[in-house]
Amino acid sequence: MRSNHCIALLSTISIFLLMPIFTGCTTSQSGQVYSSGQAQRSLSVYYGTIIELRHVTIQDKTSGGGAVLGGVAGGVIGSTIGSGRGRTLAAVGGALAGMVAGNAIENQVGTKPAIEFTIELDSGRMMAVVQEDGDYYRVGDRVRLLEGGDGTWRVRQ
Repeated sequence: MRSNHCIALLSTISIFLLMPIFTGCTTSQSGQVYSSGQAQRSLSVYYGTIIELRHVTIQDKTSGGGAVLGGVAGGVIGSTIGSGRGRTLAAVGGALAGMVAGNAIENQVGTKPAIEFTIELDSGRMMAVVQEDGDYYRVGDRVRLLEGGDGTWRVRQ
């Protein structure tokens, strides 16, 4: 019986180590991090003043992989408990609990603190940009806005 517990534990650890593959890799959306595809590309530069700042959250799209992996892990662990009908109930209960936990973990991993900037450009145009929280900004700060050819914007000090 002890070997069943070891197998269940190793299966669970393996599943959670593989979770990033199924839940997708997240990329940074801060003003300081560039992807390799954004490097060496021209950017348009605008100057302006921060009018308002709001703390917001960026939530990545979830794949459902966390719930699936959690359900499998919970089912495997539950199947090592009890015998007969009790084992079946433990496996089902473990799978349900694992699905809830896996989904919560996936949501937590995909949540990032961010800032919503409202900026008045020197031209008089008003802009709102959301990016990951990374620098210290205050209302009234002069900033640069960088516009990428793909329509993305980033705020820099």
